Parts: sequence; C-alpha cells; structure tokens
Amino acid sequence: MADQHESIDLRSPPVDPAAAAGLGWFPRPPPPIYSCTLTPELVAKAREELQEKPEWRLRDVQALRDMILKEQPNLRTRLDDAFLLRFLRARKFDYDRALQLLLNYHAARKAWPEVFRDLKPSTVKHVLDLGFLTVLPRTDPSGRYILCLRPGKWKPNDYPFVDNVRAIYLTLEKLIQPEEVQVNGIVILADYTGVGMSQASNPGPFLAKRVVSILQDGFPIRIKAVNIINEPRIFKGIFAIIKPFLKEKMAERYILHGSDLSSLHHNIPRSVLPNEYGGTAGHLDMCAWSRLLLDCEEEFIVEFCQPDPLEGVVLPESMLFEGERASGQDDDTFRVLRSQLYYCY
Repeated sequence: MADQHESIDLRSPPVDPAAAAGLGWFPRPPPPIYSCTLTPELVAKAREELQEKPEWRLRDVQALRDMILKEQPNLRTRLDDAFLLRFLRARKFDYDRALQLLLNYHAARKAWPEVFRDLKPSTVKHVLDLGFLTVLPRTDPSGRYILCLRPGKWKPNDYPFVDNVRAIYLTLEKLIQPEEVQVNGIVILADYTGVGMSQASNPGPFLAKRVVSILQDGFPIRIKAVNIINEPRIFKGIFAIIKPFLKEKMAERYILHGSDLSSLHHNIPRSVLPNEYGGTAGHLDMCAWSRLLLDCEEEFIVEFCQPDPLEGVVLPESMLFEGERASGQDDDTFRVLRSQLYYCY
C-alpha cells in the first residue's frame, strides 16, 4: 500500500543555483530531506500560535502520514515531511483537520478542472504581463509577504476570469513553500483602481464561492489581513457577493481604506510599500515575481501536470465543493446582487 504513494515523487526539483541568483529576495523551500529552516524566534512563534512542538514535529508528520495511508490508500499525494507540515501548520497540528484540508486541496483540482488542468506559469504569462498581481519583495514587521492584486488591470474581453484564479493559485503555491511563510502567513493588498461594472459583475457568486472556498478551506496558507484600497462605490456590491461565503474570522480581516493611504500605512508601514502606495520602497516592480514564477516552470509541471490524484478515491460526503448542487440558487442570488451593483454604480 505504501509503495503506491512512494512511487510518485512530486517533490520540487533541485533549484539551479545560477537561475536562483537573481531571485535571492524570496526564500527557498526546505531541502528534499526535511531539516527545519525556522529561526529560533519563528520556532517560538510556531509553538505559541500553531501548537508546534519541535521535539514532536516529525512524530506529528508521521501520524498524519499514517492516517493518509490508512484512510485514503489510493490518494496520489506527496507524503514528504515538508509537504505534510504545511497542512499541519495551517490547522494548528490537529490531525483530523489537517487531513480534511489535504483532501479539500486535492478535491479542488477535481472539481475545478478549468483552473487546474495544465497549470503552469507559461499558461498565465498574459495575466502576469498585464500586471494583475505581484508579491512585494519586502515583508511587513510580522515577517509576512504581501500579495498585491490589481483587479482593475483586467478587462473581461481580455481573457476569462478563471485565468486570474490560475495565476493567484500558482502564486500561493510558490509563496507557501518557505517555512517562514507557513508560520507567519501572508497579507493581501488589493488595489481596486479602475474596477468598473464589467469587472464587478463578471465572476458571479458561483465563481466567488469557489475562490473563497479554496482560500479558506482548500489551501494550507494563513491569510492574516486583506487590505482593500481605492475601492469604488460599487465595491459594496462586490463585497455583498463575497461576504456570504466568508467565515466570521476571515470577514473581520477585511479592511477597507478607500483612497486614504494614511489608513493603509497604519496596517502596512511605508517602508515596505512601493511609491505608488505612498511607500518608500521604490517603484512597484511587476516583473520580478513574474520572472520567479516563469523560472519555476519545471517545478509546476511536476506538481500539477500529473494524473488525477483522486482517481479511485472515495471522499466523504461533506467535501469542499458542493456548489454544483446549488447552482440554481446561486443564479437567483446573482440576479439580486447584480441589481444591487447597478444601483451602486
């Protein structure tokens, strides 16, 4: 039974030192044979916030691995220490919740093939070139990287909205590799400059529900804050689409700043922000993160361009994506919310 898992090596391939030389601002993932890369300060933080005990870390990983082999013997998933630690940390070392998160993570791929089929950086180069997203090179005082989204750069006539989701997912996959990100989490900065009616109404509640479901229940990352700036009046309608799917804790982490950059600076210091957002860290560079992702093409081919990980797996009835059954209800909800959008606009 274990051989079926071990025959599939989905670990990231070795990084070419020459290729990585220009990308030194972003930390590398743990080595293939796990060795903790956390600083003593982060070890203490993980102990306090995530209930991670260094002396029990590998025991906990083995416990989760044993659960997978026993309860889901057909699941085609990585079983290496570094990979499983992501899920344990995201669920504060609760074995059952970590296993559920892992199943949700793989269920997302099966339920949303438009996002996960042939998922690699070269297929979203047009999104990256447009400047839809980037990761700021400096972390905030809590050590959290800042994912910067600019939805106003996208126009529905450019390409399908799902391509934006693909680019976001690839970015999250790269972000979660370093252990410090697993412990510290990330911050999202969403600049809604240029967002109009066409962008606001395009995704609809069904897509919004799926994106939120992945971020909350289907991916092992801790989103500590979502800062919204330059939101137009119609953002009330946009948020009305998203909010019903947000858990209370996540909804409380949304901070609306409007055009008040001083409000933003209370949450993200100017020293880590680019000039465009009143910061002192130079101009916003949309190319560095794009280059980093594109240079990892082989890594993502190994990770995502593989057979269906859930083939032959019997999942619990209460899985992540139940939206197909409720699509009619979502359509009704969308008609009401769309009228609200037009009213706000």
